[in-house]
Amino acid sequence: MAAIIRHRFEAAKVNLKAKTNKSGWILKQEPTSFGDKDTWSNIDMDVTPVERRTWTSLTIFGFWMSDAMNAQGWMAPAAIIAVGLTWREAVYSIILGLCMPAIVLVLNGAIGAHLHIPFPVAARSSFGFTFARFAVVTRMITALFWHAIQTYTGSTAITQMIRAMWPSYLDIPNHLPESAGITSQQLLSHFIFWTIQFPILLTPPHKLKSFFVFKVVVTVTACVGTVIAMTSKAGGTGDIWKQEYRVHGAERSWLILASMMSVAGGWATMATNVPDFTRYLRNPRGVYWQGLFLPLIGLVLGLFGIISCSAAKVVYGEYIWDPLALAAKWDGPSGRCGAFFVGLCWVVAQIGTNLSANVISFANDMVSLFPRYVNIRRGAIFATIVAGWIMVPWKIVHSAASLMTFMSGLAIFLAPISAILACDYWLVKKRHLDVPSLYRRYARYRYWYGLNWRAAAAFIISVTPNVPGLARAVNSSISLPSGIVHVYDMNYLYGLISAAVIYATLSYFFPAVETLLDESILDDDHFVEGIVEYSPSGEQKTARSNQTEISIGSKKNLQDFHDV
Repeated sequence: MAAIIRHRFEAAKVNLKAKTNKSGWILKQEPTSFGDKDTWSNIDMDVTPVERRTWTSLTIFGFWMSDAMNAQGWMAPAAIIAVGLTWREAVYSIILGLCMPAIVLVLNGAIGAHLHIPFPVAARSSFGFTFARFAVVTRMITALFWHAIQTYTGSTAITQMIRAMWPSYLDIPNHLPESAGITSQQLLSHFIFWTIQFPILLTPPHKLKSFFVFKVVVTVTACVGTVIAMTSKAGGTGDIWKQEYRVHGAERSWLILASMMSVAGGWATMATNVPDFTRYLRNPRGVYWQGLFLPLIGLVLGLFGIISCSAAKVVYGEYIWDPLALAAKWDGPSGRCGAFFVGLCWVVAQIGTNLSANVISFANDMVSLFPRYVNIRRGAIFATIVAGWIMVPWKIVHSAASLMTFMSGLAIFLAPISAILACDYWLVKKRHLDVPSLYRRYARYRYWYGLNWRAAAAFIISVTPNVPGLARAVNSSISLPSGIVHVYDMNYLYGLISAAVIYATLSYFFPAVETLLDESILDDDHFVEGIVEYSPSGEQKTARSNQTEISIGSKKNLQDFHDV
């Protein structure tokens, strides 16, 4: 036993010493299924091998329960009611607002489910091999910010857990200056949550089935338990159902539309990079259940939030939307016990959301940009260190309302990206892609120096009208004509429709004929006349045949544990 420990210690020491040089961080170059021989790649970018296609329809349900069941979803109706609408408008704004990204989730999710490729690779078909990086970086930035926000929210759940056991925890003296934006006690809670979350975020995606099931159980328990506890104390569901809307006419209609867009925009990120997850599906048919799962889960969670908030008015004399602020009101032995378990459940919920919506997405994107140095594990480590500490998440949450507005407004960039991706796959390419060429810089999807100008034009034209509205949302002192403001009020829907229509139109009148196939090409073992590839100088190099669809198995033995 002592010899084994000593051997592992020496190996770790050698590994750590090697990483003092840049060359020590270079990953072992592994053979790729389709990449050029001189192209650096790693297995996290490659087509998902058969042994890693472990997800089922039940896993997808657990995934969306894991992603959608969080504190932000519970409080979603609050922002809608706060602007002068009622619970009715909140409910159908949530339903309709979630149906829009749910449709895109199904369309883009099918790319990963059928071809088993990640989002950064899939984007090369529509944006071009090089321009696809722009879409990847846009998604990366969003993931980092939301990871920071979700992590800090999780730390408030830790506070409630510890307070339930030791009420004096809230009395820890503060030794930090006011400029820090956080107290000593809050910083300790943040550190505890981050430490608990860190090892879980390193779990390979194909091994997450059990965690998703676990999160579903504990989160549903917390939600149902909170509703039962509050309605029992209040003797009913309160009076929020009797509220009348405080705005009328056209203003009310535009507020409802803006509320729908706000809900939809919150899922613009997942609608963009959903192939990162559906690539692990064993049966592609499981992807279509997403269209039902997301609106249903969002509706139920929103109703739980409304009922509990309404009951809180009866018990505590005020509407309390934050489930953790609600748990903070529970005193006495039984109350603190309930607060502890509710806090624990929301800790698990926030970790699950961070894992499914932010960390895996960011890691996949980073792998595509730096495959020589980054795999999914390293990408996850980088994301959680940067978002958890360097970005100072407590200041993002507490001190920058305009930044939060800007983050929500990023949907104006992500909606066109997801629309172009879906339109390209379903309408332009008719679901026929050349998978090997997606991994080769100078192959079919080279377009014009790596840029598909049709996608670039569609993106710019669809984003530009929304930019002034975003600027006004961040800085209310900016004055704009009502027409421009109303365009921004429907930013997500406008971005989807305009980008898809423009891209489809340009592709119809100016087709990239070299990318249009009669059948999908999933393997390249046969080389015959028919398909053009290019050398770095732009000259025609080889030709390959249009083969019918071939199911790809594993071409190499893969390790579940990656080097760090």
